[in-house]
Amino acid sequence: MTKTIKRAAFGGLAVAGTALLLAACGAAPEDSGSSSGGDAATDFQPCLLSDEGGWNDRSFNQSAKEGMDAAADELGITSIDMESTNANDYAPNMEELVSQGCDLIVSVGFNLSATTIESATANPDIAYAIIDDFADGDGDGEPDAPNIRPIVFNTAEAAYLGGYAAAAWSDQQGGNGVGTFGGAQIPSVTVFMDGFEQGVQKYNDDKGTDIPFVGWDQSAQSGLFTGSFEANDVARQTADQVLSQGVDVVLPVGGPIYTSAIAAIRDSYPDALILGVDSDLAVAEPDSADVTLVSVMKAIDEATHDVVISASESDEFDATPYIGTLENDGVGLSSFHDFESQLPDGLTDELDDLKAQILSGDITVESDNSPS
Repeated sequence: MTKTIKRAAFGGLAVAGTALLLAACGAAPEDSGSSSGGDAATDFQPCLLSDEGGWNDRSFNQSAKEGMDAAADELGITSIDMESTNANDYAPNMEELVSQGCDLIVSVGFNLSATTIESATANPDIAYAIIDDFADGDGDGEPDAPNIRPIVFNTAEAAYLGGYAAAAWSDQQGGNGVGTFGGAQIPSVTVFMDGFEQGVQKYNDDKGTDIPFVGWDQSAQSGLFTGSFEANDVARQTADQVLSQGVDVVLPVGGPIYTSAIAAIRDSYPDALILGVDSDLAVAEPDSADVTLVSVMKAIDEATHDVVISASESDEFDATPYIGTLENDGVGLSSFHDFESQLPDGLTDELDDLKAQILSGDITVESDNSPS
């Protein structure tokens, strides 16, 4: 769907259909653009709104903020960024962005869906984008307002590779098992867990092993969840529940809850490792590099940059959903960093081959939680 967005200050907004869109976050209004930047229209106002994870989640909020900052610097403009600390902040923060004259508002995550839909419906001349959600509150398969572009990811594909790698690592350590747990039980979380479980099973099938898998059952769509994305006592207890089963690797899916898993490992399970999600955790938080085997990434920073640049250059808004995949580099595995030299022989070649088979269609990573 293409919609012309009229604005008083700037001629229009465009998000090119071919651009890599993966955006959003926010922090209390702050300047994030640079004063230099070339020929961009200085009256174009991009804005970001975070969920409760905030800018320092070492995950999708932080990644989107980095992408927005890069775009603002390139354009020579200043973005407006609102940081939410809890769900009560969502509506007033969104209202503040509207009142500040934003031309493009990018919101981060499923938790902001209802707020984004309400604001977009009330403000049809503003363009919106939302990460990890279709903004489809009525369940009809379409965003509930024509000026919202969903930015979603088939992370099951990348998590499949992560599951295979985790199982290979576990096998090398004695085959004690692989586990996972999530924050909220929503599609953008469980899509990781679906692919992860299938990757472990692929390793078992190929190698004739029986590496245990705990924390999620794809067929039943049931597993262990903290109920939020906070690194709180519940997250720590849930991490302990997985790690106490002796697993060698755990995948915590839910922004800051990875810190609870790391705390549990450092206190009681020194031989266990984690997989990061969304960003390259070993880079985003170097102190975690010694316990992070690899990360299952979304290219949110690059996408946020691209959507802002595209929006500043055109007067058309394309609301066609963007889906990040292995094929378009919207998702993928990070480097193994310090663990590269410790990997089982041939693992990286096996992962390259699996990726090629996914891209060719010889392997299909199936998940009811994948965007389509």
